Amino acid sequence: MSVVGIDFGNLQSVIAVARNRGIDVICNEVSNRFTPSLVSFGVKQRYLGETAKTQEISNFKNTVSSLKRIVGRTFADKEVQEIETQYLTAPLVDVNGQLAVKVNYQGQETTFTTVQVFAMYLTKMKEIASVETKLPVSDCVIAIPAWFTDVQRRAVLDASEIAGLNVLRLINDSTAVALGYGITKTDLPEDKPRNVCFVDVGHSTYTVQVVSFIKGQLTVKSRAFDRHFGGRDFDRMLVDHFAAQFKTKYGIDVKSNGKAMIRLMAGCEKLKKVLSANAEAPLNIESIMEDRDVSSMMKRAEFEELAKELLSRTDAPLKKALEDANLTLEDIDSVEIVGGSTRIPALKERIQAFFGKDVSSTLNQDEAVARGAALQCAILSPSFKVRDFTVQDITNYPIKMIWQPTPEEDETELVVFNKNNSIPSTKVLTFYRSEPFDLEAQYAEPAEVPSGINPWIGRFSIKKVEPVNGEPACVKVKARVNIHGVLTVESAYVVEEVIKEELIEETAAVDAENPDAPLTRKVKKLVKKGDLPVVSATSALDRAIINTLREKEMEMIASDKLVVDTEMAQNALEEYIYDTRSKVNGGAYKDYINPADKEKFVEDLNNAENWLYDEGDEATKSVYNSKLAELQVVGTPVIQRYREAEARPNAARELRETINSLMAQAQSTEEKYAHIPEEEKNSIVEKCSKAQTWIENKEERQSMMKKFEVPVITSAEIRKQRDDLIYFATPILNKPKPKPVVVETPEPTPTPSPNPESKTTPETKEDDTKDMDID
Repeated sequence: MSVVGIDFGNLQSVIAVARNRGIDVICNEVSNRFTPSLVSFGVKQRYLGETAKTQEISNFKNTVSSLKRIVGRTFADKEVQEIETQYLTAPLVDVNGQLAVKVNYQGQETTFTTVQVFAMYLTKMKEIASVETKLPVSDCVIAIPAWFTDVQRRAVLDASEIAGLNVLRLINDSTAVALGYGITKTDLPEDKPRNVCFVDVGHSTYTVQVVSFIKGQLTVKSRAFDRHFGGRDFDRMLVDHFAAQFKTKYGIDVKSNGKAMIRLMAGCEKLKKVLSANAEAPLNIESIMEDRDVSSMMKRAEFEELAKELLSRTDAPLKKALEDANLTLEDIDSVEIVGGSTRIPALKERIQAFFGKDVSSTLNQDEAVARGAALQCAILSPSFKVRDFTVQDITNYPIKMIWQPTPEEDETELVVFNKNNSIPSTKVLTFYRSEPFDLEAQYAEPAEVPSGINPWIGRFSIKKVEPVNGEPACVKVKARVNIHGVLTVESAYVVEEVIKEELIEETAAVDAENPDAPLTRKVKKLVKKGDLPVVSATSALDRAIINTLREKEMEMIASDKLVVDTEMAQNALEEYIYDTRSKVNGGAYKDYINPADKEKFVEDLNNAENWLYDEGDEATKSVYNSKLAELQVVGTPVIQRYREAEARPNAARELRETINSLMAQAQSTEEKYAHIPEEEKNSIVEKCSKAQTWIENKEERQSMMKKFEVPVITSAEIRKQRDDLIYFATPILNKPKPKPVVVETPEPTPTPSPNPESKTTPETKEDDTKDMDID
């Protein structure tokens, strides 16, 4: 299984995988490292990612963008109606309270919720990762904006399940950046934390996060953001400027034309990027509308003057993040910037001026989030071993629980998870109840969540609560903000006070009447008596609905594949007609088709072409394949004869070279062949001679054949003859020399030479003979 991290971007998304002892950002089908976050609907199929981008202008009413901004939102959402509609081209509708798009799909007006559309896009992400890694993709970590609320997070999880993805964690994008930064550092302190401020300015969001690092751990101290500050706001500023200019200069109203607005937005985005590296940049758009070409110039100073109001919003999140972290500028050890919009010089200078120090960009500004997400996925995956590194994230919004009071209590709500509460985190609430009751979760500070999003999170009903011994039961409710940042009530159970006796080991106090009796004391203990059913009502989709949408998604995937396969079959037929006809009529194949068949075959090709552009334009895949097979009955033998004529000379040449080489070796008088028996050498010569005669006879017979006749010999037969020769001769020619026989001659016994100076002393040998007295 692959370990995948997905950076869900508003303009484009990035996929990273853990492999080869590192993290790789993978490319899509057109070798781009970024995939446009677009879904488009056509007459026959859906277009996802790159293919949607190619028809964004021509099919803008059926193309959905800004997926990050609309997933999990409602039609009545104020931000959607006032802000997002400026960037959306597909019409929005309300479907049972959910935001949806109305598009023309497969010739019919169809409505899809934003969760469905996002699931479609995730299907594309899954496909890209699977094709690149050549492995099935299931487990993943998806990086989302840190400011996403519970309802938005649940929407992403639902869409992932519909797409067949198992999300191990929804990680906040700024936390993913911090993980990618910290896990590679080998010099992190073990005691005093290192404080790093991460500033991420992307296409639509600006996030500031303060993180403290120690060895093997990161802890998010605070986070602040501007949800409506990013690259697209600078683009929109330029669009408004040039739209007004073109209205005066050319007399055209760009804002009245959807296609013209898309062209102008793309031109302004390009202009902004050029100005980031140059003092001035041109804007040229051909046929923007009414067959009019427009052009203009802008200097960087002019751009910065226009962007003054936008740039003034830079400082507020920086101040807020420091305040919430209880840190000063001096406490920040370094500042890391990521996100494509940080390349705007004026923005970067503004951040540097706030901190009074140079900012760093040691991470890849566009890929840091995806890499961090892939690292988190590897940490959570059992199939990977990663350096131990703990991630302590925080909640963005305080969460409270509300309940109906009883006569014995006055409180009706409690903030259970404060702002910046670490996640995952569990809290246990205690209630005394004699009957079932409900808990309602809400955001405690509605003004802090994105405007238009309901602060309501969910309702949790605790069932089967009954009195215990005539008294209200003590009910424990376990609430948890899980690893995704989503609130759940994990369980509820009843506990009962039980009095137990415990032995006390004391020597000072002794019972005078019974000194041997053990001392005891009575202790009250809470004992769990039983679990209670919990019924949850949240914004998450019901299981039955998810299963239904999953089935629909699989059907659309199959439909898209069938359309692609049908187009490929149609293109294959068209290509075969054009290529074969031109080569038969006067090209390479003209001599290889029987003249008696040629006229009829060309007529069949022409009829197939006419059919293809008439009633065959909407045929099925099987019909195209059938038409192609009919033409190949005549065409394939022609092509094979041509290819054989091209391949035979080379095969014959290689056979002759092999024959000459083997015969030369077999007849050689070189020392290295001297040990080979003559009869074996002769067998090689004989076999080579037979092969020589065989190829000469075959070539002679072939030379008398017409090119359109079935050849008497094929290149495959010639190659087999060559392989047989090599297989026969190689073991003989490579036979090792026999080892020489070595006769061992015993060494002669040396005769000692006399030494006149030496004196020989006779050797006396003792034996067992003893002198004995004999009487």
